[in-house]
Amino acid sequence: MKKGTLVLIGLIALFGVYACNSYNGILGKDVQVGKTWGEVQNQYQRRADLIGNLVKTVQGAADFEKSTLTDVINARAAATQIKLEADDLTPENMAKFEAAQSQLSGSLSRLLVAVEQYPQLKANQNFLELQAQLEGTENRIAVARKDFNEATAEYNLAVRTFPTNLLAGIFGFNQKEQFKATEAAQTAPDVNFDFK
Repeated sequence: MKKGTLVLIGLIALFGVYACNSYNGILGKDVQVGKTWGEVQNQYQRRADLIGNLVKTVQGAADFEKSTLTDVINARAAATQIKLEADDLTPENMAKFEAAQSQLSGSLSRLLVAVEQYPQLKANQNFLELQAQLEGTENRIAVARKDFNEATAEYNLAVRTFPTNLLAGIFGFNQKEQFKATEAAQTAPDVNFDFK
Protein backbone atom coordinates (compact mmCIF):
# COMPACT_ATOMS: atom_id res chain seq x y z
CA MET A 1 0.00 0.00 0.00
CA LYS A 2 1.11 3.49 -0.70
CA LYS A 3 1.90 5.89 2.09
CA GLY A 4 -0.83 8.31 0.91
CA THR A 5 -3.47 5.58 1.10
CA LEU A 6 -2.43 4.70 4.65
CA VAL A 7 -2.63 8.35 5.68
CA LEU A 8 -6.10 8.63 4.13
CA ILE A 9 -7.28 5.47 5.91
CA GLY A 10 -5.82 6.81 9.16
CA LEU A 11 -7.66 10.14 8.77
CA ILE A 12 -10.93 8.38 7.99
CA ALA A 13 -10.49 6.15 11.05
CA LEU A 14 -9.66 9.17 13.20
CA PHE A 15 -12.77 10.99 11.96
CA GLY A 16 -14.87 7.87 12.62
CA VAL A 17 -13.61 7.66 16.22
CA TYR A 18 -14.29 11.40 16.69
CA ALA A 19 -17.79 11.05 15.23
CA CYS A 20 -18.62 8.09 17.49
CA ASN A 21 -17.33 9.90 20.59
CA SER A 22 -19.24 13.06 19.70
CA TYR A 23 -22.45 11.15 19.02
CA ASN A 24 -22.15 9.24 22.29
CA GLY A 25 -21.41 12.46 24.18
CA ILE A 26 -24.48 14.20 22.79
CA LEU A 27 -26.59 11.11 23.40
CA GLY A 28 -25.42 10.99 27.03
CA LYS A 29 -26.36 14.65 27.52
CA ASP A 30 -29.75 14.00 25.88
CA VAL A 31 -30.37 11.13 28.27
CA GLN A 32 -29.42 13.38 31.21
CA VAL A 33 -31.95 15.99 30.04
CA GLY A 34 -34.60 13.26 29.95
CA LYS A 35 -33.63 12.07 33.42
CA THR A 36 -33.78 15.53 34.95
CA TRP A 37 -37.07 16.25 33.15
CA GLY A 38 -38.47 13.08 34.68
CA GLU A 39 -37.55 14.38 38.13
CA VAL A 40 -39.29 17.70 37.39
CA GLN A 41 -42.43 15.80 36.43
CA ASN A 42 -42.08 13.59 39.49
CA GLN A 43 -42.07 16.62 41.78
CA TYR A 44 -45.03 18.23 40.01
CA GLN A 45 -46.92 14.94 40.35
CA ARG A 46 -46.07 14.87 44.06
CA ARG A 47 -47.53 18.36 44.39
CA ALA A 48 -50.69 17.35 42.50
CA ASP A 49 -51.13 14.34 44.79
CA LEU A 50 -50.67 16.46 47.91
CA ILE A 51 -53.16 19.02 46.62
CA GLY A 52 -55.78 16.30 46.28
CA ASN A 53 -55.32 15.40 49.94
CA LEU A 54 -55.29 19.07 50.94
CA VAL A 55 -58.58 19.71 49.12
CA LYS A 56 -60.20 16.72 50.89
CA THR A 57 -59.03 18.06 54.25
CA VAL A 58 -60.27 21.58 53.52
CA GLN A 59 -63.62 20.31 52.22
CA GLY A 60 -64.27 19.07 55.75
CA ALA A 61 -64.77 22.69 56.84
CA ALA A 62 -68.47 23.01 56.02
CA ASP A 63 -68.52 26.72 55.32
CA PHE A 64 -65.27 26.89 53.35
CA GLU A 65 -65.39 28.91 50.14
CA LYS A 66 -66.53 26.55 47.40
CA SER A 67 -65.26 28.73 44.53
CA THR A 68 -61.71 28.64 45.91
CA LEU A 69 -61.81 24.86 46.12
CA THR A 70 -63.30 24.60 42.64
CA ASP A 71 -60.50 26.77 41.24
CA VAL A 72 -57.85 24.54 42.83
CA ILE A 73 -59.54 21.35 41.63
CA ASN A 74 -59.87 22.67 38.06
CA ALA A 75 -56.30 23.98 37.96
CA ARG A 76 -54.99 20.67 39.28
CA ALA A 77 -56.91 18.79 36.60
CA ALA A 78 -55.59 21.08 33.86
CA ALA A 79 -51.99 20.81 35.10
CA THR A 80 -52.05 17.02 35.29
CA GLN A 81 -53.51 16.67 31.79
CA ILE A 82 -50.43 18.17 30.14
CA LYS A 83 -47.98 15.34 29.54
CA LEU A 84 -44.71 16.53 28.09
CA GLU A 85 -41.88 14.18 27.16
CA ALA A 86 -38.21 15.23 27.10
CA ASP A 87 -38.21 14.96 23.29
CA ASP A 88 -41.05 17.51 23.04
CA LEU A 89 -39.42 20.40 24.94
CA THR A 90 -40.23 23.07 22.37
CA PRO A 91 -40.89 26.69 23.40
CA GLU A 92 -44.61 26.28 22.68
CA ASN A 93 -44.97 23.08 24.71
CA MET A 94 -42.96 24.48 27.60
CA ALA A 95 -45.12 27.63 27.60
CA LYS A 96 -48.29 25.52 27.85
CA PHE A 97 -46.79 23.39 30.62
CA GLU A 98 -45.58 26.41 32.58
CA ALA A 99 -48.91 28.23 32.16
CA ALA A 100 -50.82 25.26 33.60
CA GLN A 101 -48.39 24.93 36.51
CA SER A 102 -48.57 28.68 37.15
CA GLN A 103 -52.36 28.54 37.22
CA LEU A 104 -52.18 25.73 39.75
CA SER A 105 -49.66 27.63 41.89
CA GLY A 106 -51.87 30.71 41.85
CA SER A 107 -55.04 28.89 42.84
CA LEU A 108 -53.15 27.00 45.55
CA SER A 109 -51.82 30.31 46.93
CA ARG A 110 -55.37 31.70 47.03
CA LEU A 111 -56.51 28.58 48.87
CA LEU A 112 -53.79 28.90 51.49
CA VAL A 113 -54.60 32.60 51.99
CA ALA A 114 -58.31 31.80 52.37
CA VAL A 115 -57.48 29.19 55.01
CA GLU A 116 -56.24 31.98 57.29
CA GLN A 117 -59.90 32.88 57.92
CA TYR A 118 -60.70 29.41 59.28
CA PRO A 119 -59.13 28.77 62.71
CA GLN A 120 -60.39 25.18 62.80
CA LEU A 121 -58.38 24.42 59.64
CA LYS A 122 -55.28 26.16 60.94
CA ALA A 123 -55.50 23.94 64.03
CA ASN A 124 -56.07 20.74 62.02
CA GLN A 125 -52.94 18.57 62.28
CA ASN A 126 -53.56 16.89 58.90
CA PHE A 127 -53.84 20.28 57.22
CA LEU A 128 -50.67 21.55 58.88
CA GLU A 129 -48.73 18.45 57.80
CA LEU A 130 -50.01 18.73 54.22
CA GLN A 131 -49.13 22.43 54.14
CA ALA A 132 -45.58 21.65 55.34
CA GLN A 133 -45.25 18.89 52.73
CA LEU A 134 -46.43 21.28 50.01
CA GLU A 135 -43.84 23.84 51.05
CA GLY A 136 -41.15 21.16 50.91
CA THR A 137 -42.41 20.02 47.52
CA GLU A 138 -42.23 23.56 46.15
CA ASN A 139 -38.57 23.60 47.20
CA ARG A 140 -38.03 20.22 45.51
CA ILE A 141 -39.64 21.57 42.35
CA ALA A 142 -37.27 24.54 42.38
CA VAL A 143 -34.24 22.25 42.73
CA ALA A 144 -35.49 19.86 40.03
CA ARG A 145 -36.07 22.78 37.65
CA LYS A 146 -32.57 24.12 38.36
CA ASP A 147 -31.02 20.70 37.70
CA PHE A 148 -33.06 20.39 34.50
CA ASN A 149 -31.93 23.82 33.29
CA GLU A 150 -28.30 22.91 33.98
CA ALA A 151 -28.58 19.62 32.07
CA THR A 152 -30.39 21.36 29.21
CA ALA A 153 -27.77 24.12 29.03
CA GLU A 154 -24.99 21.52 28.79
CA TYR A 155 -26.88 19.62 26.09
CA ASN A 156 -27.70 22.80 24.12
CA LEU A 157 -24.05 23.86 24.25
CA ALA A 158 -23.01 20.47 22.88
CA VAL A 159 -25.44 20.59 19.95
CA ARG A 160 -24.48 24.19 19.08
CA THR A 161 -20.67 23.96 19.34
CA PHE A 162 -18.67 23.51 16.13
CA PRO A 163 -17.91 20.88 14.81
CA THR A 164 -20.19 18.78 17.01
CA ASN A 165 -23.17 20.80 15.76
CA LEU A 166 -22.65 19.26 12.31
CA LEU A 167 -23.04 15.75 13.71
CA ALA A 168 -25.94 16.86 15.93
CA GLY A 169 -27.76 18.15 12.85
CA ILE A 170 -27.11 14.94 10.93
CA PHE A 171 -28.44 12.78 13.77
CA GLY A 172 -31.42 15.02 14.57
CA PHE A 173 -30.34 16.40 17.93
CA ASN A 174 -32.10 19.77 18.35
CA GLN A 175 -31.93 22.34 21.11
CA LYS A 176 -34.30 21.92 24.03
CA GLU A 177 -36.23 24.63 25.85
CA GLN A 178 -35.44 25.53 29.45
CA PHE A 179 -37.65 26.82 32.22
CA LYS A 180 -37.87 30.60 32.29
CA ALA A 181 -39.22 32.96 34.90
CA THR A 182 -42.81 34.00 34.33
CA GLU A 183 -43.71 37.60 33.58
CA ALA A 184 -45.15 37.94 37.08
CA ALA A 185 -41.78 36.99 38.59
CA GLN A 186 -40.19 39.99 36.89
CA THR A 187 -42.18 42.44 39.04
CA ALA A 188 -41.50 42.81 42.75
CA PRO A 189 -44.63 42.32 44.87
CA ASP A 190 -46.18 45.37 46.46
CA VAL A 191 -46.01 44.88 50.21
CA ASN A 192 -48.05 47.24 52.36
CA PHE A 193 -47.81 47.14 56.16
CA ASP A 194 -50.37 49.88 56.73
CA PHE A 195 -52.23 48.76 59.87
CA LYS A 196 -54.84 51.49 60.48
